[in-house]
Amino acid sequence: MNKPSRRLARGCVCCPPVAPPPGARRRNFIAGGLAAIGVAAAAAPTRVFAQAASPAGAPTVAPAVAPPPKTVIDVHHHIAPPAYVQELVARGLSEPPLFRWSVQKSLDDMDKAGVATALTSITTPGVWFGDDGAARRLARKCNDYAATLVRDHPGRFGVFASLPLPDVDGSLEEVAYALDTLKADGVGLMTSFEDKWLGDPAFEPVMEELNRRKAIVYTHPTVADCCRGILPVVQRAVVEFQTDTSRAIGSVLFTGTAARFPDIKFIWSHGGGTMPFLYTRYLRMPQLNPNVQPNVPNGVDYELKKFYYDVAQVAHPAALASLVHVAPSAHILFGTDFPYRTSAEHVKGVTEFFTDEAERRGVLRDNALALMPRLRSA
Repeated sequence: MNKPSRRLARGCVCCPPVAPPPGARRRNFIAGGLAAIGVAAAAAPTRVFAQAASPAGAPTVAPAVAPPPKTVIDVHHHIAPPAYVQELVARGLSEPPLFRWSVQKSLDDMDKAGVATALTSITTPGVWFGDDGAARRLARKCNDYAATLVRDHPGRFGVFASLPLPDVDGSLEEVAYALDTLKADGVGLMTSFEDKWLGDPAFEPVMEELNRRKAIVYTHPTVADCCRGILPVVQRAVVEFQTDTSRAIGSVLFTGTAARFPDIKFIWSHGGGTMPFLYTRYLRMPQLNPNVQPNVPNGVDYELKKFYYDVAQVAHPAALASLVHVAPSAHILFGTDFPYRTSAEHVKGVTEFFTDEAERRGVLRDNALALMPRLRSA
């Protein structure tokens, strides 16, 4: 007998040049590359090289700048498997950064910033477009493709496997395949599916299995059905992505999902969205709605500090100053959102903000190693 599907029903970017003074010697300055990031990941000052005058007719040779050592671990790095690109194109969804992506572009970006390993994932809108069978096939193709990167480029890539939620049965099958066969580092979920967030009771079987496996659940924001096109002049990633992450955190917290499944290790993208700014409002939620008190028996702050947060798109003082007051530094992970942003700019942001050497080293590498020990061999 066919097992009934538990998929959810669908709901709903002048001054002219000043000439050098007479007799002044022209000099060419070469700005040094990104500060070398060793295991301590300490920031080094930018190096400037003044070239000596070359004999007449001799070519000017710039001093070579060694690339930084590869020590950083990126937990938020997107790839574009061919099957995924084909699906987006077929649906008229334009994602130019993904369409221009290649494995070599990932490796080049990583090398420029000293990234040793990138944990790959599929970005929004994910793999489910209303057809369970098609979503299962697409998830499998994306996960198999990601696994080939791990095999073909030893030590450079890891995998957060896609699941075809809201298809619960298909997701349970893919959890087993991804974690047991592909040896994925964890699974990747969107923050919401149609009009359901990650704490929705319909997803309970998947959360139960992920908890049993003590799995890492990397999350990425998307646009929920409720909020599509409500402010067309504002690009979705500017407001809605961060807001949907905050909704998902609230959902997992206040439905009791975090407390009932304590062995799931959630990673919230983009520094937890707007949640750090709304931190005290989350803390006061049980007072505002006493019905949620039983769902946070250890307290809201306890659960928020158990979560992990990556710095993709938020590696700047305004956001990090808020995040460090919510999350322990040991739970802050390096991320880039490549190909939408670069590794170099995120390494720069982290090294400038985290002045304590141990904290900086933790964010750039050690925290990810503690969460995913198998990366020590990478």
